[in-house]
Amino acid sequence: MSKLKLTLAVGDYEITKPLKDGTVTPDGIELNVLTAMDSTTRHWRFLRNQDFDIAEVSCSSYIASKDKGFPFEAIPVFLHRRFRHGFIFINTTKGIKEPKDLIGKKVGLKQYQSSAILWLRGLLDHQYGVPFKSIDWYTELEEAIDFKKPEGLRLQRIPDDKSIETMLAEGEIDALIHPDLIQPLLDKDPRVGRLFPNYKQEEVDFYKRTQIFPIMHVVGIKKEIVEQYPWVPLNLFHAFNAAKSVGMKRMENPRVAPLAWYREAWEEQEEILGSDPWEYGLTEKNRYQLEMLVRFSHEQGLLSREIPLEELFLPVSQGHKRGHVFRV
Repeated sequence: MSKLKLTLAVGDYEITKPLKDGTVTPDGIELNVLTAMDSTTRHWRFLRNQDFDIAEVSCSSYIASKDKGFPFEAIPVFLHRRFRHGFIFINTTKGIKEPKDLIGKKVGLKQYQSSAILWLRGLLDHQYGVPFKSIDWYTELEEAIDFKKPEGLRLQRIPDDKSIETMLAEGEIDALIHPDLIQPLLDKDPRVGRLFPNYKQEEVDFYKRTQIFPIMHVVGIKKEIVEQYPWVPLNLFHAFNAAKSVGMKRMENPRVAPLAWYREAWEEQEEILGSDPWEYGLTEKNRYQLEMLVRFSHEQGLLSREIPLEELFLPVSQGHKRGHVFRV
């Protein structure tokens, strides 16, 4: 019997490479793995165009798509996580020294709905006393999922002939929250800096205080695939877990990266975050932060209600203690 052929769009990570090179294959599935797209393009093409059967997709946009009844499901596989305190950039001439200095300021965004930016708006609000409605927001990209602005939200898109990064450097806006390292910072432009200069320590302290390693992306599946082949989500879940194990095993070897203190960084991560900071499934830690992300989404006008996690993620259990040992 031939295998089910499905197209998977994901980032080109060590934890997904085993799926691309065939080291790991989902039982009964032949994957055509696409890795050449940037994240925002992949998210748009999956959610708006339905170009792929399976895709790594923005967690916040996926949640918003479920609220609007889009034909997608997801499995609790989180291919991208990142601490984000180092991604709040400021114009250094504006006198911004601490988070509360952002109140009343003009702050740029790549897009309002991005998971990274959603996390930061929520954390600024709840942990640093910066209400998201106290800021004038300026976005560059159209949203992956359209939404109605909540009352009191000051939000506008910049003209297409402008760049949000250039606006920060030239002082047209006071700060910028962006999911990527911005070009003026990479160019060492003295007009641009970080809100948290010692952002790594801020992130370590944040993790020790909250146990949150922010989830950015989930794995979405077309609903028609799930309905026609209900066995696919569970088989994919196991394949992603196996691929992660292969990738993490490879990354333990300090020779894989040309970095002098790579192994020391690996050991530091393990000491702070534990042995599996990229854990999949609706574990206690994952549930806690996903429920927080849903709450932020609802508070910030992206959802009409707080959606339970059981509506957002397909079950991936095959029964208690089943599947761990295979005997003949």
